[in-house]
Amino acid sequence: MTLELFRHSSLAPSRAWVALAPEERRRRAVAAIASQDVVILLDLLEAHHVRTHGQVSPETLRKYRLGARTWLSYAAENAVTVLHPEAEDTDLWVRSLEAAGKSPASVGVLLAGARALYAALRWVKATKGTPFADTKPRKDRRRPWDKRQPYPEADLQRLLAAASVEMRVLLRLGGIAGLRASEITTLVWGDVDLESGTLTVRHGKGGKSRRVLTSTSLIEDLHALGPKADDQPVIGRTPESARQRLRTLCRRVGVPYLGLHSLRHSAGTRLVRAGFQLQDVAEHLGHSDVQTARTYGKWADDRLREHMRQS
Repeated sequence: MTLELFRHSSLAPSRAWVALAPEERRRRAVAAIASQDVVILLDLLEAHHVRTHGQVSPETLRKYRLGARTWLSYAAENAVTVLHPEAEDTDLWVRSLEAAGKSPASVGVLLAGARALYAALRWVKATKGTPFADTKPRKDRRRPWDKRQPYPEADLQRLLAAASVEMRVLLRLGGIAGLRASEITTLVWGDVDLESGTLTVRHGKGGKSRRVLTSTSLIEDLHALGPKADDQPVIGRTPESARQRLRTLCRRVGVPYLGLHSLRHSAGTRLVRAGFQLQDVAEHLGHSDVQTARTYGKWADDRLREHMRQS
């Protein structure tokens, strides 16, 4: 789906629910809970979120829907009353996610989806409850820079050497341009300016747009791959599909898979290592807080590692 199509289709559920009389909205939501109709409930969640937040990225909606679906599945399997769950129920759900190996960040994403579901249910007056208000995942004990581990430069070069043109573009969109997974997969040719060497991210994190400078190597690969019609995706598919493709390439080359987002960390680390100011790094990557870029300095500074090797 192109961004232009998304802009229109994302409003459809919201318009449909808003058009209903208040009592009919409540009736449908309660009936969906009683019949465990997850499709209708996720439709309601999306409608409410778009109504209250305006334009929302497909990736944000995907994560919210995943969180709500995960909670509803748990509730069905454990005979939890969805409209009025006990605090013990919500806490045990989070603990079960952690026991299954979910990281604090992943649990937080799922929890946000569950909270969004209840915000929608409160909107249609199906409930007044805020069951997840006091539910929290365990604290992440890792240091900030350990959560932003980049691919080593040697591993990146091995991946690039074994990659197809499309995969090289994907690697460089993440590892040089610093795009997030959803930004990579929703980028269309109309947002790529090969002449000026820039691309435009239309809907970044928080719905923000930004212009990003590209490298000579990325421009060369983009020329080899396209260009195509303005509304055609450069990479396309879904973020999960892009992750799977990178995972497959890593396995084939023998490079440890660190996740697609680690390409973005590689981009930040490269810029800090090249001597750019943190403000420049933050602007390139689209960070709202320059302090977020500070963690890349820990990976860019090789002095301690070199000292230990020589000792």
